[in-house]
Amino acid sequence: MSTLRGKVAQVTGGAGGLGTAICRMLVAEGAKAVVADVRGEQAEQVVTALLTKHPAQPLVGSAEPLALDVTLPVEEIAVSEWDRILEVNLRGPFMLSRLAFPTMRRQGAGQIVNIVSTAAKRAWANASAYHASKWGLLGLSHALHVEGRAVGIGVTAIIAGGMRTPFLFDRFPDLDPELLQDPSSVANTVRFVLTQPAGTVVPEITVLPFRETSWP
Repeated sequence: MSTLRGKVAQVTGGAGGLGTAICRMLVAEGAKAVVADVRGEQAEQVVTALLTKHPAQPLVGSAEPLALDVTLPVEEIAVSEWDRILEVNLRGPFMLSRLAFPTMRRQGAGQIVNIVSTAAKRAWANASAYHASKWGLLGLSHALHVEGRAVGIGVTAIIAGGMRTPFLFDRFPDLDPELLQDPSSVANTVRFVLTQPAGTVVPEITVLPFRETSWP
């Protein structure tokens, strides 16, 4: 297995539940985690927490905050809720991949990991924009995989089931936490993807809670 020591990884949504778990994993593995989030102050708080030494977990990597709105540009734009969701969940990853591809192509290496969702494999009522964005992100990931692998760029779509994060609990306060997985499990899946041997790429991988009732 490869190592993440000395690598640099930008994590969009890095101040969120899953984003923080991924950044924590990266720092523990010796990487530099760029905690990118539209909420700049929260990104700084996450970095402070990550860099606070703990006796049981000695500091290995490093972290720095980055205030970033993945919709690009940063300015507020009055758009419909549909456009807002598509901007964040689909256009954002496209724009960041578009910016990253030239550098990765020049160095002949790089890895893009998109956190998709089981919403890219199924559908439920009253979530058409979310489904459209996640189905689109899965398709975009596979398209980028085809283009990237020819020049040494790996692209992976991680289809993650429900996680114990504020994203779900804020929207569905009655959710049973026991039906969800800890975000660290998904972060460990990111680690698995990033530490594959050179010359190997995982185009798509699914990680689910055992008891998630909305997935067959």
